[in-house]
Amino acid sequence: MSAAPAAAPSRGYANWVLFLLLLAYVLNFVDRQVLAIVGLEVKQEMGLSDTQLGLLLGPYFALSFTLAGFVIARVADVASRRNVLALGLAAWSLLTAACGFAQGFVQLASLRFSVAVGEAAGTPPSHSMISDYFPPARRATAMSVYGLGIYVGTGFGFAGGGLLLEWFDWRTAFFAAGLTGLPVALLILLTVREPTRGAMDGGARTAAPPLARVLPEIFATRAFRWLMAAAACQAFLGYAVLSWGATYLRRVFEMSPGATGLAFGGIAALAGGLGSLGGGLLADRLARRDPRWYAWLSAIVSLAAFPFAVVFVLAQDRDIALLAFAPFYLLNNLYVASLWTLVQGLVAPGLRATASATQLAVTNVIGYGGGSLLVGLANDALAPRFGDDAIRWSLLGAAVIGAASAVFFWQCGRTLREDLGDVH
Repeated sequence: MSAAPAAAPSRGYANWVLFLLLLAYVLNFVDRQVLAIVGLEVKQEMGLSDTQLGLLLGPYFALSFTLAGFVIARVADVASRRNVLALGLAAWSLLTAACGFAQGFVQLASLRFSVAVGEAAGTPPSHSMISDYFPPARRATAMSVYGLGIYVGTGFGFAGGGLLLEWFDWRTAFFAAGLTGLPVALLILLTVREPTRGAMDGGARTAAPPLARVLPEIFATRAFRWLMAAAACQAFLGYAVLSWGATYLRRVFEMSPGATGLAFGGIAALAGGLGSLGGGLLADRLARRDPRWYAWLSAIVSLAAFPFAVVFVLAQDRDIALLAFAPFYLLNNLYVASLWTLVQGLVAPGLRATASATQLAVTNVIGYGGGSLLVGLANDALAPRFGDDAIRWSLLGAAVIGAASAVFFWQCGRTLREDLGDVH
């Protein structure tokens, strides 16, 4: 099915498209985060170690997501991004529901691997379409609205998954999370028009280069390379917290699944959403004076979040831990819109979906893969000495890595103005 391109969409229609892309992104995170809240029950029923649970939470998903991401993003750079997103959403929704039928580690690992293939069709075409529906002056704000999907999806995944676990079982949580995506996929297919590539950037350099030149061209700028280093550090911390934060609260403070899901998911949704949206608005305002603020702001907030992370993982009282989690998560997500805006701005329009897939490959392999797995490995290694408190020290190590992103964001800012000028 083809769609006529829209060179000059109305502001209202652009906002409708953004809303649908946001809904798809919400479901993207609902589907991937359900396992994090029901993980203890899955571990018990299937007889898994924390290392095996870490593999299910991160590396298997990240590997498949990365391998499929480049192929799917390349298709999105030369074909209908709308169709790629809608079909991917339908596929990952059905496969998430199928996780509820898994009977063992191998089956669940295979399904998680397959879910990731579908989810790889989510963000790259969405980022590319947002860049063609919104002009540069409003792009970080639009990206920050899209970024709300991380936090709303995380909140629904944890809260809904935790309550369904208490009311029914962990399998029902997967069924409910997966099947919700099908009507949204249909809405996208029927109402979203494919925008003209580069329409908001003067139409310059809209064609994708030959495949052999894609990655060299994406990594040609120094700012992009520093940006990927920063994104990797932040992703390591972010996915470690999303994968193991609920388990930490349940294990150390003996919270119930429902209470954990509502508290952890609610704070993540509210604080993270405010951070993403506020970061986009602030970055757009500051960058009107100097585009280097996209990187400088990210460096500042990455450092500011660290003390609150320390309190969150080392607190001896549950309420203090949750109280510290809120400012940590708000501050630590102020960078997200700036990251995505820079990824889209540092490459030509014909490379935007592939550039987004490249950033996702870096963040998912190192963050979702490395962060989730290494925390699980550290938990098992430290448990003989620290018992249930081992997870505190594992998460503290992740917080140190996240704070190190400030150095790389600052380095990105040093050449940013020059590198942005080379692209446009």
